[in-house]
Amino acid sequence: MGNASAKKDTQQEDVKDFLARAKEDFLYRWEHPVQSTSSSDQFELLKTLGTSSFGRVVRVRYRESGGHNTVKILNKQKVVKLKQVEHVLNGKRILQAINFPFLVKLQFSFRNNSNLYLVMEFVSGGGMFSHLWCIGRFREPHACFYAYLHSLDLIHRDLKTENLLIDLQGYLKVRDFGFAKHMRGRTWTLCGTPEDLAPEIILSKGYNKAMDWWALGVLTYEMAVGFLPFYADQPIQIYEKIVSGKVRFPSHVNSDLKELLRSLLQVDLTKHFKNLRNGVSDIKNHKWFATTKWIAIYEKKVEALFIPKFTGPGDARNFDNYEEEEIRISINEKCANEFSEF
Repeated sequence: MGNASAKKDTQQEDVKDFLARAKEDFLYRWEHPVQSTSSSDQFELLKTLGTSSFGRVVRVRYRESGGHNTVKILNKQKVVKLKQVEHVLNGKRILQAINFPFLVKLQFSFRNNSNLYLVMEFVSGGGMFSHLWCIGRFREPHACFYAYLHSLDLIHRDLKTENLLIDLQGYLKVRDFGFAKHMRGRTWTLCGTPEDLAPEIILSKGYNKAMDWWALGVLTYEMAVGFLPFYADQPIQIYEKIVSGKVRFPSHVNSDLKELLRSLLQVDLTKHFKNLRNGVSDIKNHKWFATTKWIAIYEKKVEALFIPKFTGPGDARNFDNYEEEEIRISINEKCANEFSEF
């Protein structure tokens, strides 16, 4: 018993040391952002992997090494029109400052007259949303394996299955930091997806990092059950269900998971896991995570229960097909002032 306790204490100290080093590294990168580390002629466009209201995500080949990457191409004029300049700049600054195995890594960034480019690692396993839609639901240990825990002074604000990729080892990669924010204390900005919003956002009470733990509860419920805990035809009906705090569970959900989800999906902030004295430890030490080996997962020594099918590093079979469009570049620079710090 004594040896087990000593081993646990050692692991906790290892985690604290790692987080301290990670935070120091993040803060240095945050205060010293890198600009224009490449150019578009260094990449060959291959296949569109996704689209958005102001750009698209494309699989590319890096001409110098022959390796595959994903580039997020954002039309500057559309970003300005949709009033997303601050979110885009903030998301890029966060991406270039973080370095963690379960976050999609930014490798290059640059701009030209028309567009902004964020070049990231290519995660060929595809999105969790598509796999979950095909499978129906994950077994509970599977959902537990994918639970995302953050530790820096960052708030993601859009944690959902659509923003989670799966790599070739079956490990999770969090993407899309467009709504992310480096902060302490509280903020009041309304952003995110209706089904995932925490009640304090809906009620305009201001919120902190606890909102990401609410989103983790929604995400874990969806993975283990196969559908969202709060859904309806209209956003106002979704909001009413969220602030009511009533969560129903199918019969196959075990008692430990029910207890964890009720704590994560807690409307009363004074009882919310992340706001309790032990913070994230209250979540990590919960009975449902009893068999989770956090350090082993970080070191990728735990075998995943689901491995995406693929034929090689550049295989894009796990992504949907989209109509290709020519990337047009203006002869005159657009929105130079708005993106001078990109």
